Amino acid sequence: MGETGFLVTVPATTANLGPGFDSIGLAFALYTTIDVKPAAQWLVQYEGEEYRDLASGEDNLIVKTIQHVAERYARVAPPQVLRVQSDIPLGKGLGSSATAIAAGIEIADHLLTLGLSSKEKVYIGSELEGHADNVSAALLGGVTISYFVGDEMDTIHLPEPKMGAVILVPPEALLTEESRGLLPEQLAHAQAVAGSAASSVMTAAIALGDWETAGRMMEKDVFHEPYRQRLFPDFDRIRAFCREHGAYGMTISGAGPSLFVAVGADKEEEMAKKLADEFSYYQCLALKPSTAGATIK
Repeated sequence: MGETGFLVTVPATTANLGPGFDSIGLAFALYTTIDVKPAAQWLVQYEGEEYRDLASGEDNLIVKTIQHVAERYARVAPPQVLRVQSDIPLGKGLGSSATAIAAGIEIADHLLTLGLSSKEKVYIGSELEGHADNVSAALLGGVTISYFVGDEMDTIHLPEPKMGAVILVPPEALLTEESRGLLPEQLAHAQAVAGSAASSVMTAAIALGDWETAGRMMEKDVFHEPYRQRLFPDFDRIRAFCREHGAYGMTISGAGPSLFVAVGADKEEEMAKKLADEFSYYQCLALKPSTAGATIK
């Protein structure tokens, strides 16, 4: 494989959807595309200024993932040049690192004809990420609900969520490690029970296509939102505004620093315009779910 080159496309993602902490992901129709061709040595070339400071050799996350997968199966991946074009904002809560890992897994699988199953890919990606939410959605598309503890992995895939989304992106990026540093080491049992109940009802509602209920549950998170919401200017005002204008719910996108607003199907453009007019600090992206995960052609 890899003699004439191929293209890998991976969607952006959001994670958690509120109380589905580290377990629920949603893919968006916003993509990174990588042109893969044989080369004498590894080289990663990014289009666009935002990505230009990323590593361009074997210390690049995509390449490191390819080599990790190859070593896992006692193989050696032949060097490639990777030309990357991405519409996904870097470090803005849209799963850019998970997208790179998902791309690396797909490239390794294709180059080395490993024939990995979807579950194997999600497991490898979750090991590398440390949690399954973003990377499972990047690999599979749609909505994913995952259990990843130790060496146990199970993922439920809901391929066609019927909704729209708006992402409010602030001008400054935030490292996931910094955001995770805001979280408490423990929660009271009663809080954890309430959070688990909200996550369970939200997941069931998404599976049934009941995004009104899912949106209400999104806003009942106790695992991370109370500790991170101070990072977002006008957080409470944005939530109230979204409710007033018919959104299903608003919560933090992954570890942040973006905000995720769930709206009705084909309502995302209208809501994005209203939010952009009211909250000019944020860039407002109107997005549809991606029913496709990572693909190769």
